[in-house]
Amino acid sequence: MNNNDKSVSVLLPLILIISLFFLWGMANNLNDILITQFKKVFTLSDFKAGLVQSAFYTGYFVFSIPAALWMKRYGYKAAVVFGLLLYAIGAFLFYPAAAQREYVLFLGALFVIASGLAFLETSANPLIVAMGDPATAERRLNFAQSFNPFGCIAGILIGREFILSGHEPSAEELAVMSASQLEQFYQTESHAVQGPYLVIGLLVLAWALLVLVVKFPAIATQAAKDETTGSRRDYQQLLANAPFMFGVAAQFFYVGAQVCIWSFLIRYGQEAVPGTGEKTLANYLLASLVIFMVGRFVATALMTRISAARLMWVYASINVLLCAYAIVQPGHLGLLALTATSFFMSLMFPTIFALSLKGLGPLTKPAASFLVMAIIGGAVLTALMGLVSDLSSIHTAVIVPLSCFVVIAIYARFSDRAGSFND
Repeated sequence: MNNNDKSVSVLLPLILIISLFFLWGMANNLNDILITQFKKVFTLSDFKAGLVQSAFYTGYFVFSIPAALWMKRYGYKAAVVFGLLLYAIGAFLFYPAAAQREYVLFLGALFVIASGLAFLETSANPLIVAMGDPATAERRLNFAQSFNPFGCIAGILIGREFILSGHEPSAEELAVMSASQLEQFYQTESHAVQGPYLVIGLLVLAWALLVLVVKFPAIATQAAKDETTGSRRDYQQLLANAPFMFGVAAQFFYVGAQVCIWSFLIRYGQEAVPGTGEKTLANYLLASLVIFMVGRFVATALMTRISAARLMWVYASINVLLCAYAIVQPGHLGLLALTATSFFMSLMFPTIFALSLKGLGPLTKPAASFLVMAIIGGAVLTALMGLVSDLSSIHTAVIVPLSCFVVIAIYARFSDRAGSFND
């Protein structure tokens, strides 16, 4: 930090920014609950239910570079405030969407939320690094990122307790309901999202106001002149860099695999273990997030002895086998196998990110924006898995994340053999 920053306390600003990691984790994993809820409210096919993630991750994809440009011109703090405002607006839009009971309005609200999160994620990471001693930057960032899984878990708990009712009438039960009973059922289930998202919107709006009024170090409010999204020539060079583009593809497939599994885990359980309630199945999703968090710590420890690329190859190969088991043995053990994939997914996003950027030098920042945009895999592949499910069954559709892990395993093997990416 510069001399002017030394006179400004960074403790409160750091707390406000670190909390963002919790807030966007909560938004991301509430989607997994929404897929189950919307499928019930709107009697959707699996493909249409998967559009929840398509709308969400498309928002990230569209606004990643605009967010970087905004930050470059107006500074980190302005990007955070604007992102929080978009997040709050998207949450508030759930109220009229539920009142109208229009699926497309919910998708629009999710797109707005994700647009705000694109601003938050683009600005929060470099701002944590900038606000403090460069020697402890990695420690601060890792500490901040540790709050993200807690937000993810909170999202599942909020959805399980305040959105999912546990009332799951069968097709036969729905068929014998009167028109007024059906209307009452759909209205009640639709309105279940209003309260939670109204509270989230108010919380996020309050956080935006706090960030706005709290005095931040000058580095947070000045134009981020050192940040760049890269020139046209930079992107041309990256597109011609086959190892890097392989990394982008691996990230695309990783995000797709993660979002597919978490989005359809409850749906898989409903088919594979008939009679199991949605609230009980939400516990499997919660368990997935817990072991995902534990897996990150385990992987970090293992990387002191095994190269990151080699460990990822082992993990991806195990997930191929777990997905294959979930396909050929749908049932309680298949559900457990699909849940277990989260442990082995835990190291993939940061490892692919690091391997892809290794040795890129001045191309690192524009390369990072490519990798952020690769999360569009969550939009494309989740919809594809839903389509495969509609054409066959949800357990057969697990072939989609299985194929993703095959690509990741091949990329990990390639990176390991390259010899320059070992820890």
